[in-house]
Amino acid sequence: MSAKENIVVVGAGIVGVSAAIWLLRAGKDVTLLDRTAPGEGTSYGSAGVLASCSVAPVTAPGMITKAPGMLLNPNFPLFLRWSYLPKLAPWLLKYLSHANAPETRRIAAGLAPLTTDSVEQHESLTEGTDAVRWLTRTDYSFAYKNRSAFEGDAFTWGLRRDAGFEPDIIEGPAVQEFEPLLSSDMQLLAVMRQHGVISAPGAYVKALADEAERLGARLVRGEMRDVVLMDNKVEAIITEDETILCDNVVIATGVWSKPLAKKLGIDVPLETERGYHIEFEPEDRVLRSPIMVTTGKFVATPMLDGLRCAGVVEFGGLAAPASNKPLALLERTVRATFPSLRLKRRDTWLGHRPAPSDSLPLIGEIRGSGVFAAFGHHHIGLTGGPKTGRIIADVIAHGGINMDLTPYDPNRFGG
Repeated sequence: MSAKENIVVVGAGIVGVSAAIWLLRAGKDVTLLDRTAPGEGTSYGSAGVLASCSVAPVTAPGMITKAPGMLLNPNFPLFLRWSYLPKLAPWLLKYLSHANAPETRRIAAGLAPLTTDSVEQHESLTEGTDAVRWLTRTDYSFAYKNRSAFEGDAFTWGLRRDAGFEPDIIEGPAVQEFEPLLSSDMQLLAVMRQHGVISAPGAYVKALADEAERLGARLVRGEMRDVVLMDNKVEAIITEDETILCDNVVIATGVWSKPLAKKLGIDVPLETERGYHIEFEPEDRVLRSPIMVTTGKFVATPMLDGLRCAGVVEFGGLAAPASNKPLALLERTVRATFPSLRLKRRDTWLGHRPAPSDSLPLIGEIRGSGVFAAFGHHHIGLTGGPKTGRIIADVIAHGGINMDLTPYDPNRFGG
């Protein structure tokens, strides 16, 4: 058995490394455990945008009636592996039950505290570290075909305004003056100021893990197999190679957290929302800032090594390989959106967004066990990761936080 460690953080993505750093800064001993190297999971494939205004869940009003048409439209970025539908169905029914105005507003109110100060949270986390070189404040624009399409998103923009975000509107030829690479089909930009971008998400998370190690964390390559409880309090975790004694555990393994939570008596309705990205070779001309292309539901982000275009929603589980149709649609839409760019595809990627049925992450202690949930961030993992890690660290190290954590209570899901 290993020497006793105070805290084991399971998962070395953005949430896990953030929690580890804030715990170390609070004077705690930390073991950071992951089955892969830091920053190689879902965090790696992120669009890189610190989307502070990202408070609207996917389950918008009207989704129930629109979803069948979306699935049957080969040009819409929603895909389903039909063989997976029987397994998906129980989660999907719960997910769609939230696709109404009252629930969407409730979820948005829960997401706002985790996202609206994202840039400041990343700046606090990276201060004095090597990771700061990949963090930049920037605009974040939403590209629409016309005013009518923008007004069709009025409900979502209302949620963003409720959270304190008002866009600057650019229309007509001024769109291409602002962003010359955009197709002339795009006639309206809604520009959000004071957002941020991480220009190399994988390298960024690795640098944060290096900082955790510099502060004294023990990095362990392995997989948590079980948890040892004594009188319903965690005593240790078991990996394939060792038993690690601990006072607390933080579970931050994204969609892979579900079986770990099950061992502690909560059955989380959690699914993988498979997402894709394509990276293109660098060009002489690049975008001035990240753009959400609403017609294709993807984000185009100028990054350190080129242009990353990330998006698409596919339901198909964890085991199936990447699908050709989502990647083909994404590339086709990218080329139509930026027709003047010479785009040479360099790399493709499939990742797994952890999607709870109610679109709210799980943050907090599981049944008084000393095990803390920090997963289920759906589309806001990179954006909300540092805030989540800081919340968990404050609760563990200082006994609480001046913030209502009720919306994220992991105990809302029974066994």
